[in-house]
Amino acid sequence: MRIAADRLLGLALIGLAAFIAVQSLQLQVPFSYEPVGPKAFPLGLAALLAALALVLVFKPGEDGEWPAPALALRLLGVLGLLLVYALLFTRLGFIPASFLVVATLARLFDASWPKALVTAALMAAGSDFLFTEGLGIGLPDGTWLADIL
Repeated sequence: MRIAADRLLGLALIGLAAFIAVQSLQLQVPFSYEPVGPKAFPLGLAALLAALALVLVFKPGEDGEWPAPALALRLLGVLGLLLVYALLFTRLGFIPASFLVVATLARLFDASWPKALVTAALMAAGSDFLFTEGLGIGLPDGTWLADIL
């Protein structure tokens, strides 16, 4: 049964890759980039996704075991945290939202409070520095301060 599930997932991922490729080809850029434009990155990701999905279709994995209930609950917790992160990202801002999510994830996987808080602070500040200074990508500061003031 898992072999069929792997193949179905592979086909669904190929469909997602095709959707990403079509959407990226429709990007309209008002000025020229040399030599590679903004369409190249999503097209490259779509090609990589399609290639890896083909592996699932033609060489599915062996039958496996479902995770233990405790691990399955933790994995569902991770999924829930990522959804909360997506919802709070612009409202709270990158650093506070990242701090809260990383600290909660660390605690979810049995880190002590001091380790979770230090890790969260380093991850939030470090990734903010890498995005803003290293890549030149502006991250949201959050609208919560504007609401208070």
